[in-house]
Amino acid sequence: MLKLLDGIVELYKKVATSLPPDVEEALKSALSLESGGSTAASSLSVILENIKRARETARPICQDTGVPVFYVKVPFGLSQNELKQTILEATREATQKIPLRPNAVDIITEKNSGDNTGEGFPIIYFEETPSGSLIIDLMLKGGGCENAGQTYKLPLEELGAQRNLEGVRKCVLDAIQKAQGRGCPPYVVGVGIGAAKDQVARLAKEQLMRKLTEVNKVDELAQLEKLILSEINELGIGTMGLGGRTTALGVKVGVNHRHPASYFVDVSLACWAMRRGRLIW
Repeated sequence: MLKLLDGIVELYKKVATSLPPDVEEALKSALSLESGGSTAASSLSVILENIKRARETARPICQDTGVPVFYVKVPFGLSQNELKQTILEATREATQKIPLRPNAVDIITEKNSGDNTGEGFPIIYFEETPSGSLIIDLMLKGGGCENAGQTYKLPLEELGAQRNLEGVRKCVLDAIQKAQGRGCPPYVVGVGIGAAKDQVARLAKEQLMRKLTEVNKVDELAQLEKLILSEINELGIGTMGLGGRTTALGVKVGVNHRHPASYFVDVSLACWAMRRGRLIW
């Protein structure tokens, strides 16, 4: 597992110091929409310069290197426990080498572990795959944007939101209105719909791993994503909440079957520093 450990450390470095091309291109497109000399244009220019410098100096894009979230697709026969231990050791090494800000705090003692490992930290989701390759996806999820997410149980009278996609639309717009600039927009918005609170929370966060250029395979959901994105960008919240034409770079919706008595919606927000990457081993 030694070579794999080194690969995961490099994955951490790539994700922490360099945004995916689709996110960077979306930020550049957002800049082109703003009036020259405006606060929004200035803020986006600073963000893009920060991205460039982080890549050139191999330093983290943001001081908050977030919560590491792993989605691991495991070929039959590989030990998930061994993989978990390798990820934990790589996390400790990456924290020192890159460096990553230590973010793992004990709930009882309030002590920071100092190496980004602890009970349930980092977050690791395993899934068996028929592929012969081990696929490791990593997202560094900032604390500020994580705090800005919302979970809804429909119907919700205060929003006039029923158990349908129109109700989902109202939930997402409400979440953005509540977040304003606190989660460092422009956002990438992940939406999960399904039967249970824990299910939709995971599903919403998984949507953030999709490329911004990816079109939903379900026509109704593709149309919903496009509509919500347009409406979010009409709110005028803008970059860092300072106003402008771009409040979100993308909206991605995932669905599960639900129980007849329940309809849960989770809205997960990622800040402009949408840090994600993949290792195939």
